[in-house]
Amino acid sequence: MPRPRSNLSGHLGALQDYFVLNGVIPSLTELGKLWGIAGRAWTHRIVARLKEEGFLEETAGKRLKPGTRFFERTVADTVRAGMPQPANDSPRDAWAIDRYLVDKPSETELFQVRGDSMIEAGIHEGDFVVIEKTRSAMPGDIVLAFVDGEFTLKTLARDKKGFYLEAANAAYAPIRPAQDLEIHGVMVGLFRKTVSPRVGHTRPRR
Repeated sequence: MPRPRSNLSGHLGALQDYFVLNGVIPSLTELGKLWGIAGRAWTHRIVARLKEEGFLEETAGKRLKPGTRFFERTVADTVRAGMPQPANDSPRDAWAIDRYLVDKPSETELFQVRGDSMIEAGIHEGDFVVIEKTRSAMPGDIVLAFVDGEFTLKTLARDKKGFYLEAANAAYAPIRPAQDLEIHGVMVGLFRKTVSPRVGHTRPRR
């Protein structure tokens, strides 16, 4: 029987792609097909390695599910936004994006941005902002606030008249609440997708 590839990261990558498309971890038989392995014994060994490394776990019903490290992504290196830099072959760290952005899962929500009132703060229409729910915030925090019957994402500010909301776009005037200003949460991160999978990646122009 031919020995399967020993590249654990390759097996994991194929499994991650499958999970994104299907939302489940396949059976051992389907895993063998996914990895191009004919023998169940080798499939068992690879699954055991992935479980040992924390990428897979078992449910109470003995089905496989993503482990705590399943969604980790390798941080290849820091990269300059200026002149090119030489490649770095030093060991690379792994990060779980959700774990990096979310400290309190039960108190965290995602909101998609509409409009351009925060564009000078680097927040664009279509971005997803990570909001940690809290009733308290400090001036300078970017907050999701409920004011005049609507949610809005703005910077919390304060002057002699009290608290108000400030846009990061000169075209928008500050918002001073007619009645109460309620803080729903503070922005702790954001993310966006810059290339549509339907369009595909393009080569950079020189």
